Amino acid sequence: MLAVGSAQYSHTLNNPLTAGERIEMIWETLKEEGLLERVIIVAVPDTNSRHSLWVPLLRAWLPRFQRAYTNDPLSRLLLEEAGYEVKPIPFFSRDLYEGTKIRRLIAEGGSWEKLVPRPVARLLVELGGVERIRRLLTR
Repeated sequence: MLAVGSAQYSHTLNNPLTAGERIEMIWETLKEEGLLERVIIVAVPDTNSRHSLWVPLLRAWLPRFQRAYTNDPLSRLLLEEAGYEVKPIPFFSRDLYEGTKIRRLIAEGGSWEKLVPRPVARLLVELGGVERIRRLLTR
């Protein structure tokens, strides 16, 4: 299961895409990799600093789970306090594939397409995401 967090946010510097757009990009990438039969994708909103509500929100919005993967210290703390096993997500060449850096390249007209999966590059163009990111990051 893959939870797309901050689902209520879009059209911002940190979350320029809608939850639906993010899910579509993940779905298409997993499809290309032959991994669709192994994943459920769910959009989950934030609790806006009401941290004690976050794990109950996950329990309500997600199928049952025993383990979570995150590199966010607060998410780790909340999940562990609720009794979940939490594992870190291994980063792969983070200095190269970091989202903020890729969005900056898009905004500045740099070469970014080879830094994302092929379906993501295609959908960013098709959905108007490239133009949206440029407008958000250069205003």
